[in-house]
Amino acid sequence: MPKIDVSKVAEILKKNQLDPSLLRRVIEDINLAVQPEPGDEEKPPAVKKQFVILISDPEGRFPKEDFAGWVLQIPETESPATTADRFLRATYDYNASKKGRLYPAKTVGEALENVPAKFFKEADLWVKTKTPVIVLKTDNEIPKE
Repeated sequence: MPKIDVSKVAEILKKNQLDPSLLRRVIEDINLAVQPEPGDEEKPPAVKKQFVILISDPEGRFPKEDFAGWVLQIPETESPATTADRFLRATYDYNASKKGRLYPAKTVGEALENVPAKFFKEADLWVKTKTPVIVLKTDNEIPKE
């Protein structure tokens, strides 16, 4: 939408011989509409955040060492068991493309870092972290003290 100066609008309205009281009210309304709102102040830059996967492990089945993983999203109506198939299908499609034939993804990490989001989106999979994040485990208990 093109921008126009308020003074030009006033000149056009005067030229069309509007009633002076109506002209003044219209110009006042336009001036109020043009003024910036008090909530439009600049916000400080957002703090960068890190994704962490927190796993409930009350029986202690996970290994004692730290391990890494990636955060992914799939449609809510789909089973999480289909995630690996979706990932492999997107990677196979990328490797079959022209760029994929030149620079194929050979590992899960390479695929998650290098395969464009277009291939994952076609498989209804969204990669939230391209680099691995540390997976933490908890015993699912809140201490009393």
